[in-house]
Amino acid sequence: MSELKFYRFILNKLLIILIIYLIAIVSCIGSTIETNNATTDTTNDANHLNNRQTSSNNNPIANNVLPSLGNLVSNMESSVVSISVDFLSRGMFYDYTNEGSGTGFIIKADGYIVTNNHVIQDATDIEVTLQDGSNLSAQIIGSDPLSDLAVIKIDAIDLPIVSFGDSNELRTGDWVITIGNALALKGGPSVTLGIISGLERSIETENGNLFDLIQTDAAINNGNSGGPLITLNGKVVGINTAVLRGAQGIGFAVSSNVASPIIESLISKGKVVRPLIGLTGTDLTAGISNRYGFSVTEGIIITKIEPHGPADKSGLQAMDIITGLNGNEISDMSEFLMTLWSNQPGDEMKVSYNSNGKSLETIVQLIERP
Repeated sequence: MSELKFYRFILNKLLIILIIYLIAIVSCIGSTIETNNATTDTTNDANHLNNRQTSSNNNPIANNVLPSLGNLVSNMESSVVSISVDFLSRGMFYDYTNEGSGTGFIIKADGYIVTNNHVIQDATDIEVTLQDGSNLSAQIIGSDPLSDLAVIKIDAIDLPIVSFGDSNELRTGDWVITIGNALALKGGPSVTLGIISGLERSIETENGNLFDLIQTDAAINNGNSGGPLITLNGKVVGINTAVLRGAQGIGFAVSSNVASPIIESLISKGKVVRPLIGLTGTDLTAGISNRYGFSVTEGIIITKIEPHGPADKSGLQAMDIITGLNGNEISDMSEFLMTLWSNQPGDEMKVSYNSNGKSLETIVQLIERP
């Protein structure tokens, strides 16, 4: 019996030793697995980092960090001027002088300056402040309410000028800056940076409809009107003209390709000579087409015909739909006006239109717009 107890004692000891041994083996295996997992995780992290770096290297936005614009601004701001105006406001019992401000930029070394028509409209006195702080009186050379452009002149020579770029080369997403007399703040012009948000925009303003505009999110504040919209290459591609009220980050500029011939005409003739067709219209949309049962879905609905005008004499009537000019399809008022204004008074223009479901053509002889 004592021998049996002895053997049981030995067996228990061996069992305990075996259990300890097995625990040690399991611990070693677990440690090795954790080490391998840690190594794998480290390798994966490194690979992920490398992949991110590779992706960054292939990403032009990550690589091409926008440089400082200090040199560009320094080169351009000497050509940008601040404009202050006095205009007469009529009260109930007496008239009084009010003040306004805006921006312009020099296009000729002998003092020709471009700005907005609404900046200098009805002004009794115009004063221009150059970058060096000198103040000079200005006179109006010509203005064009339809494009909201104007040219004024100061008595000076050897002034720094801007260069116009080709606005047709702009793409949505291109970087641009504006320089202007924002809010008439002291301390020189304000500079804002943004992108081209859209092209060929049409908007309705308190001064009338504007067409073929550049849309940008570069801030255009009160006082920036008339200032330049500039590419990073230092070319003026637009003239800042309007801000859409009730929306943030939406401003508009007259494109340089539209503005250039207008500016040249204002300098040479003091006005813009445009043809008159003698009708008023609005865009035809699919909704309007369906409502009135028109057979076409795009074009210009004639809403009014001027009696004895060119359109009236050619046989066009209200509710006719203009679908083409000189063989080119017309889908909205912007296209209509740009095509119309490419002609001169006295030109004959072929008009394609739809009347009571019939496709017709007529010839309109344009006259000069008064």
